Amino acid sequence: MKKRFIWIAVGVIGFFMNGCATWSGIKYDSSKAWKSTKKAVHDVTSD
Repeated sequence: MKKRFIWIAVGVIGFFMNGCATWSGIKYDSSKAWKSTKKAVHDVTSD
């Protein structure tokens, strides 16, 4: 019973760690895309 609980706990922790890492990557990529889009719009409209 204890071994099963430990494996479930390890699985849940691993799932959340992977989920957080993926979410951080998505936030980083979207932030980068937003900044480049903002810069492109500024360059076009600054004439």
